[in-house]
Amino acid sequence: MLIKTMGLWATLFLLLAGSSASARGPYGSIAVAGWSGGAFTDDNSGEFSNCIASAPYKSGITFGVVVSKTYNWVLAFTHSGWSLTKGQKFPIVLSFDGRNTFNVDGVAMAAATVMVPMPDDSALIKSFRAAHTMSAFAQGNLFQFELKGTSVLLPSLVNCVKTINAGGIASATNFTVVLPPKQPAAQTTPTVASSPESKPPQASTSEQTYTQTGTGFVVSASGHVVTNEHVIDGCIGDIKANLSGEPQVILRIVSSDETNDLALLQATVPFKEVATIREKPVHPGDNVIAIGFPLHGLLTSDFTVTTGIVSSLSGVINDTRYLQISAAVQKGNSGGPLLDGSGDVVGVVAAKLNALKVAKATGDLPENINFAIKTGALRDFLDNSAVPYPAAENRPDLKTSEIASNARKFTMLISCKAKEEAAEKK
Repeated sequence: MLIKTMGLWATLFLLLAGSSASARGPYGSIAVAGWSGGAFTDDNSGEFSNCIASAPYKSGITFGVVVSKTYNWVLAFTHSGWSLTKGQKFPIVLSFDGRNTFNVDGVAMAAATVMVPMPDDSALIKSFRAAHTMSAFAQGNLFQFELKGTSVLLPSLVNCVKTINAGGIASATNFTVVLPPKQPAAQTTPTVASSPESKPPQASTSEQTYTQTGTGFVVSASGHVVTNEHVIDGCIGDIKANLSGEPQVILRIVSSDETNDLALLQATVPFKEVATIREKPVHPGDNVIAIGFPLHGLLTSDFTVTTGIVSSLSGVINDTRYLQISAAVQKGNSGGPLLDGSGDVVGVVAAKLNALKVAKATGDLPENINFAIKTGALRDFLDNSAVPYPAAENRPDLKTSEIASNARKFTMLISCKAKEEAAEKK
C-alpha cells in the first residue's frame, strides 16, 4: 500500500509542478481513515509546492486529493492499466451518495493519471466532504469509492498548506486535525426519514427521537433477516421486527455493507418461512412485485403490494448494482423484497428517484423510477457473512395474490428509535 501511495505522490507532484525533477517528501504527515500523505517540495528549487493525500482501492485505482500552495484543489486518479494521451480530455460523471451529481472535465496528465480541478468552496468540494460513497462514470466504466474521513481529510490538507506557507518546510508536523465534537441538535419537530409514524416524545429530553421504520425479509431458518443499511443507520436501542401473526422480536446486527446498502440482522428465534432467492438473471420487461411497509402509520399498518416491470438493468449513472423498476415504492419500502412472477426474490428495494429535484432541474416530472439492489450483490453479501440461503430457478408463475400471501410469511416491519440528527442527515 505504501509503495503505491508513494508512487502517486511523486507522480502528482511532478505533474503539478511541470518539472522533470524528482519530488521530495512527504514532509510531515496526514493520516486519516486510510488516506495518507504530507507536504512536498520541488527538488530543483526546494520550494514548497503541494500537500497531497491518497488512498488505494481494490479496483486498482489510487485516488488522491491535492491542494497547491495557492489553495487550488485537484482530484487525481491513477490506474496502471490505463493508456491515455497527455492532454486528452477525460469527461467524468461524479455522484455522491447516489444523489449529488456533477459533470466534470478531467485531463490526462500522463498515460495512467487523470486530474480533475475543483473550484475552491464549490458544491463539488462540499459534496465530497459530506459523502459516504462516490461513483465515477467515465469511458463506459463505473468506479465505486467508499469515502471515509473526508470531513477530516480536507481540513487536514488545508492545515498542511497553511502551516508550510507560514513557517516553511521546517514547520512540517502531523497536519491531521481533530474536529470538535458535534453539539446536541436543537429540539425541534423531528424530520422522519423512513416513515412518519411517531410523534416527538412528550417528556423533555436532551435529544429528541422518532420511530424509524423500514422493511426486511427472512433469508435463513436460523433467523437471519436482510434489509437496507440505511434502514438501521442511526438506530439507538433495540431494533424490532414484526412478522404478521407472530410476536414482536428483537434483532441484532450481524453485519452491514454501507457501500451496497445492505444489512444482515438476526433474531434469537428461528422463523418458519424463508424467502427464496432467484439465481437466474432478470431481463428488462420482466414483471416484478414490491412488498413492504411504506409510510407506516400514515397509510395502512399492514404491508402493501405494488406491481411493475424491470425498466433497466442499471441504476443512476449506469450503476450496475441496481435494477430500475416501475413498481411504486415509498419511504418505508426500503429493505423489502422485490419478487418475480414465481415469488422469488430478484432484488432488495432500496430507493426512489427524487421527483421534485429532477423536476426542478429538468422541468419534467419523472414517474415510476425506483431502484432495487440486484441479487448478485445480495448473494455476495450473504456468502461473505456465511449465511446459507435457499435458491431456486424456473419455478412456475403464480397469481399476484398468491405471491403476496406467501410473502406475508417472510416479510416484516422493522423499526427502531433514532435521533433527530440522523433524520436530518438522511
